[in-house]
Amino acid sequence: MTNINALDPGASPLDYYGFELRRRREAAGLTLKQLGGILNYTGSLVGQIETARKVPTPEFSERADAALGTDGLFSRLVELVLRSRLPAWFQQVAELEMRATEVCSFQTHMVLGLLQTQGYAQAVLGALDRSDLEDRTAVRLARQRVFEKGDAPVFWAVLSEAALCLEIGGPEVMREQLAHLLSFEDNLRVNIQVLPLSVGAHAGLTGSFDLYHFASDPTIVYTESYGSEHPTANPDTVKDCSLRYDHLRAAALSLKDSAELIRRVVEDRYGDAVA
Repeated sequence: MTNINALDPGASPLDYYGFELRRRREAAGLTLKQLGGILNYTGSLVGQIETARKVPTPEFSERADAALGTDGLFSRLVELVLRSRLPAWFQQVAELEMRATEVCSFQTHMVLGLLQTQGYAQAVLGALDRSDLEDRTAVRLARQRVFEKGDAPVFWAVLSEAALCLEIGGPEVMREQLAHLLSFEDNLRVNIQVLPLSVGAHAGLTGSFDLYHFASDPTIVYTESYGSEHPTANPDTVKDCSLRYDHLRAAALSLKDSAELIRRVVEDRYGDAVA
């Protein structure tokens, strides 16, 4: 267990966050329980964050800023904390997501992280390893704040129909996930197409991949395998994957027809309609 009296603010963004939270709380003359009451969290949770044993969320940070009058300090710090808690091999991907002007993703069997609900993300992350699952889920969901940026990237997702049918997390979690996909239907910056199983052989049979386009930098192709990443700006690879993506998008259903297919899957598999 971390000793709060020995907490080193320079050890990591999480330690620095905890150090500052404790310092600001004590300066305000508040106990852990009192601050927890103001934030609508338990004093125990506040203590765990102060001692770097618990990862803060953006919501907690916003409430802490309001309660302690810190002018957005914790809301800024939490971005660093969450990014630092990503697996080392994935941190570059988070950076690409933040810098890109357009992201194009193809997924063969599951909904990608930027579009996952909490329940779905937790089921995916906990399939083999349930340690620190709550914190790891919060870190993944925090990446979705990229959509809230003023210059948020245009996002294209082509999902295999198989991703709609693989029941990850159970019926209720899956229904919620599919409904979440439909919530982007009128969002012009988030475009979701479904590649139906009926297309047969297609340009993405070799696996999932992402394309990151930038205003002035070369396009990056990203693929991953078990516990490792493979980003590359190799012109031949970029050209090949860009052509593959064009073919996948052409073979996929239109945005409107994709949404209708998702609705039918919800109705057929879970017995109720999604508006």
